Amino acid sequence: MGGTIRLFKFSGIQVYLHFSWFFVAAYEFSRRAGVYTSPVWSALEYVALFAIVLLHEFGHALACRQTGGSADRIVLWPLGGIAFVNPPRRPGAMLWSIAAGPLVNVVLLPILSIALVVVGTGVDVDPTDLALFVRHVWWINLGLLIFNILPVYPLDGGQILRSLLWFPLGEIRSLQIASVIGLIGSIALAGVSLLLGMDIFWTAIMALFLISRAIAGWQYAKALVQEEEANRAARLVPTVPEPDRPAL
Repeated sequence: MGGTIRLFKFSGIQVYLHFSWFFVAAYEFSRRAGVYTSPVWSALEYVALFAIVLLHEFGHALACRQTGGSADRIVLWPLGGIAFVNPPRRPGAMLWSIAAGPLVNVVLLPILSIALVVVGTGVDVDPTDLALFVRHVWWINLGLLIFNILPVYPLDGGQILRSLLWFPLGEIRSLQIASVIGLIGSIALAGVSLLLGMDIFWTAIMALFLISRAIAGWQYAKALVQEEEANRAARLVPTVPEPDRPAL
């Protein structure tokens, strides 16, 4: 939360923006020079990216509240957004809290597809800036959806996998498996990104973030094991609450 700026509050959920967002916005704006005839559209495209991310995060937060959990913060930063959600310790509650984010992107797909048809892309002539903008936003939304549903913990897909495994395997075992898959998947994802020629700087940052969260998931699973052993010995009800889970 350090270095964040308060933007607004909606339905009891405070939205923050990290100051580094502005530096990355300037960098991305310079990279997009020449894509549109007017630079205004490049700025609007970057804002549209984070508008989609924000809607995605609100999907997580509002769904978590439906389950009886708590969610009061969303942070936007260069890697996207994080909704700090803490659903009840039940697989169904966690599954809905996490799945609601990608479902927002699914709902946006037909809406943006209709917009794409309305503005047209131009067959015999170059597309207008508006048509290019809608096309790019369409692909941004699809890209975010595909990336987030990858079964790599702590991405939404990895946490959905963990929730599904929770039903037959229990809370601890499901988290252990998801964390290991997340660690392996993060390294593999970084390797594929480099092979595809993606920006090494952003690839390294994303890989480090995913790896750190996968390790944190494994450490939390160890804490749950210790809690379970202590409760079994003392015959007490679990008292250690799960910390807020970043939903990407």
